[in-house]
Amino acid sequence: MIRSVDVDGLLLTMPAGWWVWKYDDSAFHRNQFQSFAGGSKAVDAVALAQDGSLWLIEVKDYRQQRRRKPSSVFDEVAAKVRSTLAGLATARARANDHAERNMAHAAMGCAQIRVALLLAQPVKPSRLFPQLMDPADAQLELRRAVRSVDPRALCAAGAVGKDRLPWSTIAVATAGGRP
Repeated sequence: MIRSVDVDGLLLTMPAGWWVWKYDDSAFHRNQFQSFAGGSKAVDAVALAQDGSLWLIEVKDYRQQRRRKPSSVFDEVAAKVRSTLAGLATARARANDHAERNMAHAAMGCAQIRVALLLAQPVKPSRLFPQLMDPADAQLELRRAVRSVDPRALCAAGAVGKDRLPWSTIAVATAGGRP
């Protein structure tokens, strides 16, 4: 199983015994589920921990680009979590790719569901690239948005919360050569 994925220039590396799936790039999501019910978004990655915990991971990187959507980033994450869970439930029975069907089956057999948001913001905020949110408030806002699924959701915003994530995250060079 895969232990590392590159999500928007951030490399997520899971501990031994875990696997991670870049669900929003999967054939099932793109070809079978994305257009369901007028359009379905998904979290960036789905990870299954050795203890049976399913992690739904969303990465939002605002270091180089401002957020343009008027809605709350936390409401957007909550909607993606809901759609991903629906997609996984469907994929375990309907995915055309047997490997994806097996991963969805394993994911839906989880012991608990966890949600994590990696919110990358400018290190030195400016008028051009302001902070989206105070990192101290981000954790509370995420927990409010997804409390029905995970009342202990984790938000790593800037340097706040990164030490609580059970995997490592490093910036990798992008096509433009910048991390």
